[in-house]
Amino acid sequence: MKDQEIILRIETFDAANGGGVGWYEDKGAYHLYLLRTEAPIARLKPVGTRDEVRLGYWSHRRKWEDIDDMGGCILPLVD
Repeated sequence: MKDQEIILRIETFDAANGGGVGWYEDKGAYHLYLLRTEAPIARLKPVGTRDEVRLGYWSHRRKWEDIDDMGGCILPLVD
């Protein structure tokens, strides 16, 4: 999946759900945050060439971590 496709999906999903979410790209991952408070929401890191991303969350350790301890949660971007 190309970068423009991921960006378009993020922006389309945000607009369809009332907005309020910003994003930026860093080190090949897309970081989502609340515009109002700048609180981190999720990190989406593309995996391979298909439509899948590794989902990360902002932990109490003040860094991005995988959802589980077994290599992270990989989902299709449509989910």
